[in-house]
Amino acid sequence: MSVQDLVKRKRQIKLFGPPKTKLGKRVRDPFGNVILLKRLLTSVLGAATYRRFSVVNKMDIQGFEYLEQLPKKNVLFVSNHQTYFADVMALYHIFSRVKWRIHKSRNPIYLLAPRAKSYYIAAEETMKQSGLMPRIFSYAGAVTVRRAWRHKGQDVQRSSDIKAPAKIKKALDYGWVITFPQGTTALNAPIRKGAVSLIKVLDPIVVPVQIDGFREAFDKKGLRYRKKGVRLSVEFGQATQFGKDAKLEDIEAYLKKHILREE
Repeated sequence: MSVQDLVKRKRQIKLFGPPKTKLGKRVRDPFGNVILLKRLLTSVLGAATYRRFSVVNKMDIQGFEYLEQLPKKNVLFVSNHQTYFADVMALYHIFSRVKWRIHKSRNPIYLLAPRAKSYYIAAEETMKQSGLMPRIFSYAGAVTVRRAWRHKGQDVQRSSDIKAPAKIKKALDYGWVITFPQGTTALNAPIRKGAVSLIKVLDPIVVPVQIDGFREAFDKKGLRYRKKGVRLSVEFGQATQFGKDAKLEDIEAYLKKHILREE
């Protein structure tokens, strides 16, 4: 190949190489999921669950104004946990309403283009269950981690998932992430040390969430009704950022106060 051919080749790489990379970033999220498909699945899930949260069971949202002030990424929502999927789907509805600046919604027009940069931390074994529901929810934004204390319904003791922090950081660098520091839907479960360490290491903007009524209204593993006419409550607190020098005990005390409501 001549010098002229090499120069020509280099010019072609400059002209045509970078746009493909940028296009790839626009088409897929950091985990390789197609954004358009993720948005479509979120719309379908949203349409299928809208009546559950707005008509059959009324959802009361407090602290919506705190969400409107948040940046588009590096935000970690810390919440108590009552069901596998209803909790997450309710928050996805709210996040999409924030995107459209819709405080109250009689018609879910926000589902035409829901927020696609939303993720939630889920147990790996839960998302690998058979069935269509876990697969759809997984693609819609699950960041799966291997729990160190629980496996197949049994208490275990094993090493932590060393890949988890990197995956969660990747999601935070792209958007909003939901985590359940109790790590289980069991009532009055303690705050896990891993959740505390995660906040200290990654230092995200932390938004506390307190939910209620979901355990009473829906079944544990899906979105089937257990009881209709239940008042669903979602309360957001003011955002905070601890900083790299924060003490673990201070972060743990904060989570206990806002999630377990311990003073």
